[in-house]
Amino acid sequence: MTNELPEMRASDSERERVAERLRDAVAEGRLDMEEFGQRLEAAYTARTHGELAPLVRDLPPSGTIAPVGAPAPAPAGRWAERIGTPATSKGAFAFWGGFGRKGTWTIGRRFTAFTLMGGGEIDLREARFEDRETVITCVAVMGGVQVVVPPDLNVEVRGIGLMGGFGEHGSVEGEPDPSAPRVIVNGVALMGGVGVERKRTRAERQRLKAEKAEKAERARLEKREHSGRKDGDGSKELG
Repeated sequence: MTNELPEMRASDSERERVAERLRDAVAEGRLDMEEFGQRLEAAYTARTHGELAPLVRDLPPSGTIAPVGAPAPAPAGRWAERIGTPATSKGAFAFWGGFGRKGTWTIGRRFTAFTLMGGGEIDLREARFEDRETVITCVAVMGGVQVVVPPDLNVEVRGIGLMGGFGEHGSVEGEPDPSAPRVIVNGVALMGGVGVERKRTRAERQRLKAEKAEKAERARLEKREHSGRKDGDGSKELG
């Protein structure tokens, strides 16, 4: 698309590219669902470049995160880019308190978490990995550790619970990705708990919601177009 030729007819692939930019904008929190729906309808009914261009004019290229210079979250599914960077953390400790490892950080190939009458969270959904295999050892004494992972990560839970719980809970649709790193969670929970939960990021949930809304909008427009053709054929027969 170019602004130099605003009257040029838009193609289906160009409309799809605009729809993709809009989905990315929803996932990044730049558009709410109401505005996304309005722009999406305008994109699918646009006839020319001049009608498509304003729909994304105020949006940065997909994946751009503000402020400039801030680390961007690692894209889900692009595992090759998330493996092999130096570790930023190899352990965590909480005593009558808590710890958290979340956002864009790099977990060491060996990570040890210990809590005593405290709690901690290890969030790997946007994390990077020092190695293709990571071993997380959790020891929770009258406390708890929550390990949050993306749905497509390869995870094996081997810990034991003594008067406590140690295991994976909850379920999210999706299959482990063969290219994803392997994470082994072991250790012990003594009168405490260690839980592994598969959970999508907010951005992923927003993207799925946007994709669902897009399918519904396309179906609605196709139905309207089909109804219009049918009415047109009826008019011809009456004439």
